[in-house]
Amino acid sequence: MKDMIDLDTLIAQLLTFADQIQTLLRQPIFWSQFVLIAVVFLVARWVMAPLFHRFMDWLTERTARVPSFRRVWLALDQNRITIMWLVLQWLAIKLSAHYGLPHTVLVTVASLLTAWVLIHLASTLIENAGVARFVAVVAWTVAALNIFGWLDEVMAVLDSWAVPIGQLRVSPLTVVKVGVSLWLALWLANGISKIVERRMARAQSTSATTRVLVSKLTRIGLVTLAILAALSAVGIDLTALAIFSGALGVGLGFGLQKIFSNLVSGLILLLDRSIKPGDVISLNATYGWVNHLGLRYTSVITRDAIEHLIPNEELITQRVENWSFSDNLVRLRIPVGISYDSDVRLAMKLCLESALQVARVQKDPEPRINVTGFGDSSVNLELRIWINDPQQGRGTVISDVLLLVWDLFHEHGIEIPFPQRDLHLKSLLGERDITALRDTLGATQG
Repeated sequence: MKDMIDLDTLIAQLLTFADQIQTLLRQPIFWSQFVLIAVVFLVARWVMAPLFHRFMDWLTERTARVPSFRRVWLALDQNRITIMWLVLQWLAIKLSAHYGLPHTVLVTVASLLTAWVLIHLASTLIENAGVARFVAVVAWTVAALNIFGWLDEVMAVLDSWAVPIGQLRVSPLTVVKVGVSLWLALWLANGISKIVERRMARAQSTSATTRVLVSKLTRIGLVTLAILAALSAVGIDLTALAIFSGALGVGLGFGLQKIFSNLVSGLILLLDRSIKPGDVISLNATYGWVNHLGLRYTSVITRDAIEHLIPNEELITQRVENWSFSDNLVRLRIPVGISYDSDVRLAMKLCLESALQVARVQKDPEPRINVTGFGDSSVNLELRIWINDPQQGRGTVISDVLLLVWDLFHEHGIEIPFPQRDLHLKSLLGERDITALRDTLGATQG
């Protein structure tokens, strides 16, 4: 096949390469390239590497809260001498080619340095050992092809194995370029979005919902831009994907209806600010405060420290109690019962005194107590108190108030009754029947 490199051509190229090496070894200009390589290394080691180190320190400080960026900056800083040597080496190659000077040795050294840097970065940044080995093999292969001058031919062969999909032309080379470009673009977009989220989290003058909305829209926009930029960078015409993306969108719309419903519901919650991080809400049997408001779900932490991930659609379609929607003031109702023999007015006064002694109970609005009815065993009272920190829960403050009520009731002789029932038994037999039965039993015993 035309696209394949046959064995005769390969042997001829190897022999030609050997002859070129022998010829170069006899020329003084060949050895001058080693002198240039040594000069480039010294400049990279003593001039450029310290500058690069200071620049990496500045980047690390500016992106201290993004772990993925910090790992990259640290890896680059550890290889700063090799990286600077590689950059200056390629610059020397360009200058030599521009002035018509030999640069074969420079290209060989630059290819080896490129492979070395890629392998070292892969071993540092890639946690998966298999992927790191794959990157190392690819790097050495590309370096070897570049040294022997076969890189352009191999790329042409990979590009020739193309499969037309409509107006789109897909080849192995295109897939490799798209994969690398997408990985770099998405990594950069993810890092920038995290920086924006950190900055928005420190913007206390902005409301919580606005901070979350800006962060989420920034992430969506950067990811979309990264995908479009990566596809455009490798020469893919985006208009050729219009029909395919339209059909894919319809399919995803039906298949992922619930997911998109939750995404839209999340945007609505962020825009109308009906629920925001820090709010205390009650939904069905879940009571807690909103810890995180995302595009797909909302995280609610209960007093049991259990984090519930509630789909956003439920917060839109179901009835939600938001205890801190407009403010944090919440009124609690505490039922209290006293016996009919107790002083009702004294009991009401003691209940109010108990409520005012609890720190979490608000003085304004002040506590109130009402008589709500006369029960079977007790006079029913209802103590109404206000709290301003519903995120701390309601059980503890009610318990504190009731304990003080218990103590004061015992001090002042106020009784708390327990249910009582009078049971009256009526005989099914009449008085005459009972007398006859008693006489019969007496005669039997006699």
